[in-house]
Amino acid sequence: MNKLAVISGGTKGIGRALVELFHLNGFDVITCARNAKDLKAMESQLNQPDAFGSVTGIQADMSRKEEVQAFAADIRKLGRPVDVLINNTGVYRPGYIHDLSEDLLDWMLHTNLHSAYYLTRGVIEDMMKVRSGHIFNICSTASNTPFENGGSYSISKYAMLGMTKVLREEMKKHGVRVTAVLPGPTETASWEGAEVEENRLMRPEDIAKAIWSAYALSDNAVVEELTLRPQLGDL
Repeated sequence: MNKLAVISGGTKGIGRALVELFHLNGFDVITCARNAKDLKAMESQLNQPDAFGSVTGIQADMSRKEEVQAFAADIRKLGRPVDVLINNTGVYRPGYIHDLSEDLLDWMLHTNLHSAYYLTRGVIEDMMKVRSGHIFNICSTASNTPFENGGSYSISKYAMLGMTKVLREEMKKHGVRVTAVLPGPTETASWEGAEVEENRLMRPEDIAKAIWSAYALSDNAVVEELTLRPQLGDL
């Protein structure tokens, strides 16, 4: 039986690169997104007759607790432990703490933090039972480097890094590896419309390959934090 990878937010950017890479390496991949049309298009493109694994897309708005829990329930129905969980769902909106709306902060926390919290809770017990698996939480260099006009985003990503560190300590004795991934500026939807030189942004494939390399280590080793920045530095 193929190994199973769950990757949230898998139709664009880093998520899409991750889905393609794990699928290429023979995993069955389950992913989610809000847009059902994008999910169907991805399934059609990747589920070719010569593919070693499968890709399944489930529509879910990961900013909504009940939809995250429903997504986790669909995964549990398979009766298979998750070998790799990548909490990739994330959004960015600029704003200063003193004037951003409370609704924006709530939405950012629900999407960037709570989605990872509830999805992890939904699948981790089976990983603990088999004493195996690897959880990657996509944080950001904004998780430990404050920047102006990044109020609610930075708050959510600082919290995501904190959750990942706690989870790492809790999972040590259960054989489940936990890695925080901190990418700098990457060519994703967050940068659409911005006038940025091409060589100032990393490619989503760069992040996916680094995650795969961390996963490919033996069970005796874990990359606790993986930080990636453009060669020319942050913007």
